[in-house]
Amino acid sequence: MQVRAKTTRRFLLEAAAQLFDERGYAGTSISDISARSGRTSGSIYFHYASKEKLALAIVEEHFANWPEMISRHQAAEVPALERLVALSFTVARAYRDDVVVRAGARLWMERKAIDADLPTPFVGWIGAVTGLLEEARAEGALAAGVVTGTAAHGIVCAFFGMHTVSDALDGRRRIEEHLRQLWLLLLVALQAEPDPAGLLARVLGGTGAGAVLPAQISERG
Repeated sequence: MQVRAKTTRRFLLEAAAQLFDERGYAGTSISDISARSGRTSGSIYFHYASKEKLALAIVEEHFANWPEMISRHQAAEVPALERLVALSFTVARAYRDDVVVRAGARLWMERKAIDADLPTPFVGWIGAVTGLLEEARAEGALAAGVVTGTAAHGIVCAFFGMHTVSDALDGRRRIEEHLRQLWLLLLVALQAEPDPAGLLARVLGGTGAGAVLPAQISERG
């Protein structure tokens, strides 16, 4: 019975995520979710007491994706800057391919319309990027003038700003191309011996951590 309830909750969460991603929070009703899922409104309220609770569950699921993903890249046996770049491509693919990730991001942007306490974004990302940059410094791969915390904040701002622009202009279809161009720009300032094209080739060409991860993300999309 618990397995069935868990399956139903996940089914409803994904149906709601599709609508929140397409229409936003205000543009989606429980009736819409009922029509999309084929489940009654009563069934939805049984599993999620309100639209706010359902939105909160999606945002929490969005945030729950990241720790395991970060840990997997942090543990890879490649240089830290390659792990950072590979992580960014994995996250970009998640935003492009995983409807719960996309819906969670949109709901957080619309948080003022949602009567629920939502998790705080970005802080964990800034910490993770700072840690990878500090590892890069210990490896001798980071340019001397880079202040890791400041650089991490800038990278996170650039990365998520790029997502916003890509979503607006092309629905994130060209997100990997945009991200590659961003790293070509950023790595010139970050690397002790700049070779952005070479690092990207290692990450994306089959030898870096990023090359083995897209299939794992697409299974969830």
